[in-house]
Amino acid sequence: MRFLTNFVNGLGLGSVYAIIALGYTMVYGIAKMLNFAHGDVIMVGAYVAFFALTRFIVPLPLGILAAVVCCTVLGVVIERLAYKPLRQASSLSVLITAIGVSYFLQNSAQLLWSASPKMFPSIISTGAIEFGGLSISYLTLVTIATCLVVMVCLTLFINRTKTGSAMRACSEDKGAATLMGINVNKIISITFAIGSGLAAIASVLLCANYPTVTPTLGSMPGIKAFTAAVFGGIGSIPGALLGGLLLGIIEILSKAYISTNLSDVIVFGVLIVILLVKPTGLLGKNIREKV
Repeated sequence: MRFLTNFVNGLGLGSVYAIIALGYTMVYGIAKMLNFAHGDVIMVGAYVAFFALTRFIVPLPLGILAAVVCCTVLGVVIERLAYKPLRQASSLSVLITAIGVSYFLQNSAQLLWSASPKMFPSIISTGAIEFGGLSISYLTLVTIATCLVVMVCLTLFINRTKTGSAMRACSEDKGAATLMGINVNKIISITFAIGSGLAAIASVLLCANYPTVTPTLGSMPGIKAFTAAVFGGIGSIPGALLGGLLLGIIEILSKAYISTNLSDVIVFGVLIVILLVKPTGLLGKNIREKV
């Protein structure tokens, strides 16, 4: 039963990674760029939720809503100011810009809120469900349920709405989508908005699991979520879910049965092995470029 408990805890952690990875994979799938500032959007969402819940004493749903709104606006602003002017630039220029935006957000957070850690308030009961030796915390259940709800809503949005159809068209061929009358710039902005809003939800779940808020809060989860997106096949929404869940399971089982200090090494080692066997990731597809 100890293994099953660790397995479920891995699903809980992987659910957080999956929600974050969705932001990476959606932006790459449509704009073909890697937004390495995504982890710092998570950090901003954590600070907004923290101050909303502790300083303004708002109910939890309003605190989460405030974080989602702020991160959504921030994502659109970042896209318009930093990435839109580089639409035709090389991928290296976009990558360097993304790293610059990341450091800008981190240092701005230090100036605004100081580098000292802040303790995120407890928002979910610390109890657990006991079943035949299996112990599952309420926090883990809420995290997994949130991930499933997010995936279902996002899948329905992508497959059942006009905007979702436009996003799929831009992902396939932006030039053809433009000829069909789709405003590609608008679709890319919407993609950033959705990804950043999901980052805010992930920030609250992350802080509920690890209740310390710092300016570098989003760095390592952002890197691991990017790893999850590559693991599952960057550009694939089901791949982001699969990669995130597998990453969380591997990390928790490594900590439980091998070594806490070596868990990250094992996670990235598994990624290397997967990419050697299947370079496009588990659910990624090979794309042939026409010359």
